[in-house]
Formats: sequence, structure tokens, C-alpha cells
Amino acid sequence: MEMLKEVKQLKRSFKRKPNIVLVGFMGTGKTSVGKRLSTQLRMRYIDTDNVIERDSQRRISDIFEEDGEDVFRRLESEAVDRVSKLYNYVISTGGGVVLREDNVTRLKENGVVFCLSATPEEIYQRVGHQTHRPLLQTPDAMETIRTMLADRARYYAQADYTVDTTGKSFGEVMAKISNTFFKATVPRKSTKKR
Repeated sequence: MEMLKEVKQLKRSFKRKPNIVLVGFMGTGKTSVGKRLSTQLRMRYIDTDNVIERDSQRRISDIFEEDGEDVFRRLESEAVDRVSKLYNYVISTGGGVVLREDNVTRLKENGVVFCLSATPEEIYQRVGHQTHRPLLQTPDAMETIRTMLADRARYYAQADYTVDTTGKSFGEVMAKISNTFFKATVPRKSTKKR
């Protein structure tokens, strides 16, 4: 396992225990890691896609099919607005939540944002066969993944930290996130003498 490099301190502080926010492309492990991480750290868990489905009483794939991506992104922003006001949660988001800069700004207000990443091949292996992923219902899902990753790279770069999940166990990914989270949010004691 790689050693944890020096963790950059965040340039913002939090009034209460901050959230751990997971962003990243579909299939990078946001939901699977998020649920396990919340249990391990005794934090509550919420997924913006679940919030959207509960509030709209419709599946994400139905929203895309019937109303289009623009309507879905509006509903997603409404969900982000609500969950960003929470504290001490692990928040998993949809893969495109970063496409609206306001979403990232709001999530950072009470949280540390981690982008989970993986190679296109790993993502395809994990989700290429799933029919409930509306953006992958194309003739060449692998090419779609590559194109979307390239198009979204600058948006994912807005995260505070990036964790590559390719070939990693849940335990390795969770350790990286929790170690980074605690190093970044726990105030350091000054070693200077007064």
C-alpha cells in the first residue's frame, strides 16, 4: 500500500464536524465506499441520487428518458442544496454533480470533497453491463466512458483530493480517504515556543 504523502491543509475551516463528500465518474466506487466508510467512521450516509429518486418518486433512468438531462441536473442541484447543509455525513453524489460549479461550491461549505477515480477499463469492467446507467446506453460504451472522462476532467479537478480506486480494495480506498480527511481537518498543534 502506498504511503500517505503529506496532506495539504485546507484553506477553509468548519464550524462543526464536516462531511466527507464523494464525487467522481460512475463506477469509481462512490456508493460502495461511501456506505462502508460511514459505518466505519460512525457518520451518517446519504446519496444525492437516492434523494432525487425519493423526492421525485421516479428512477434516475426514467427522469433522463422522459425529461432529459437538463431536468435531472436541476433536480440534482436541488438535492445538493439540501445535503450540503448537513454535518457529519458521508455524501455520495452522482457522477455529473461537478458539472455545475455551484454544486461543488456548496458541497465544500460543510465538507471535504474527494474525487474517486479509476481507469476507463476499470470503470467499464465495473459498470459497462449495467442497463440502469442512462449515459452508457450507447453503441460503444467504452468510447463514451473515455470521452466523458476527458470532458469532465477539469470539473473533477475541483475536488480537494483525488483517490484512485483502480485495483484497490474497499479497505485501501477507505483508509486513504479517512487518513486524508483527519489530517486535513484536525487542527495541528503549533510546535513553536512562545
